[in-house]
Amino acid sequence: MSYGTKVNYKRKENIGKVILCNSPLNLVDEKFFYELEKIQQKIKSEKGLRAVIIVSDGENFSAGIDLKYLSKASSSFMKNNLQWLQELYSFWQNLSIPVIAGISGYCIGSAVELIAGVDLRVSAKSALFSLPEVQLGLSPDMGGTTRITKIIGIGQAKKLIMACDKIDAKEAYRIGLVEYLVEDESLNEFVMKLAKKLSSYPPSSVRFAKNGINIAEENSTEAGLLFEQAQSIYCSGTNDFEEGISSFIEKRKAKFKDE
Repeated sequence: MSYGTKVNYKRKENIGKVILCNSPLNLVDEKFFYELEKIQQKIKSEKGLRAVIIVSDGENFSAGIDLKYLSKASSSFMKNNLQWLQELYSFWQNLSIPVIAGISGYCIGSAVELIAGVDLRVSAKSALFSLPEVQLGLSPDMGGTTRITKIIGIGQAKKLIMACDKIDAKEAYRIGLVEYLVEDESLNEFVMKLAKKLSSYPPSSVRFAKNGINIAEENSTEAGLLFEQAQSIYCSGTNDFEEGISSFIEKRKAKFKDE
């Protein structure tokens, strides 16, 4: 199965662009998941990629799971498929390069769980966020209760997940669900500019910074400090480290080669 019906992928120089393309609602269903998997396989195989952005081709990021697809779920289906589905959303967190989501319009249910796995979230002022699974007799199962709780804290997570509160972009920014808040017309430009900024930094230091933060979230302080020691020993021996110092002193643009 190829991709391009529900999710598409393009590359511009060293930045990959994942596009939710089933407007107007970009509903999540089986085809969405299989196309997303194909795109992730392509991303893993590409050389020289420095950042990935995830955006929509329409007014809405995604209105979440297609209820026709969800209605077919059973205990047997979940047992056989849920780990695979969770891995699709975990992919962005485990990817060594930065992943940025640009969100506008509806960002509901599964879509919130999708953006919870990325590194940075940019919201247009039109965005609306909701996790309505509890109302349907379920609980979020693709990172909602896990990642969202870590991102915004227990109290705010319970408001979103247990009380099924709907929040606008301003509130999402206030509680830390998104890191940036921009005008709708500036969303795509801002996301790409941020991706270019991150991709201009030495790949090894960006990679270790992302991994170090993830490790710190999941482990003890001592484990985090040990990782910092290991990454510092490695990075201080790279050509990119020498180039970064030299270019700063010489007041010129650095040329990093991931060496």
